[in-house]
Amino acid sequence: MAQFFSIHPQNPQMRLIRRAVDIIRAGGVIVYPTDSSYAIGCQLDSRTALNRISSIRQLNDKHNFTLLCKDLTQVSRVGRMDNEAFKVIKSLAPGPFTFVLKATKEVPKQLQHAKRKTIGVRLPDHRVTEGLLNEFKEPLFSSTLILPGEQASLVDPYEIRERLEKEVDLVIDSGIVDYTPTTIIAFSDGKPDIIREGKGGNPFLGAA
Repeated sequence: MAQFFSIHPQNPQMRLIRRAVDIIRAGGVIVYPTDSSYAIGCQLDSRTALNRISSIRQLNDKHNFTLLCKDLTQVSRVGRMDNEAFKVIKSLAPGPFTFVLKATKEVPKQLQHAKRKTIGVRLPDHRVTEGLLNEFKEPLFSSTLILPGEQASLVDPYEIRERLEKEVDLVIDSGIVDYTPTTIIAFSDGKPDIIREGKGGNPFLGAA
């Protein structure tokens, strides 16, 4: 049965943030808010937790997985950045963007794109997520909470608890979080390429 923490979206209670991180470190699967949707996540080195998330979402190795990072130092641990990528990510983060980079050896092969060997990274602009990442001190595996057969993420934490209370270890309630996909920017060829224009829009419009 999943635990249910109500954490304020603007002023997160640190005692609850710490309890949530304890659950992650124990190999748990949690649902938490980001700046674009509710997401489901776990630590990178728990194969059991990763498999649970893949099962809940029915994901395969063709899925583009994402890691949440608290800063550019963490990004550099999991993704290869040249000067151009560093400048772009620094200028746009934190915010509703997913950056696709070549994965480093620190990223489990299970999470790298099977053919391109890439990984998505995010630096979300949400106080609760920032609190989790600052306390956890490691990149966090993240997947938008879109259940099989649906086109959008669940937005209501009470519905999330009702539908997933036997499949996850914690649901964080930070109110309704409307689903708006992130803007995806890939750097696989050295230059930024917008793969999907989402909540972040097109940050390069009008650029010289």
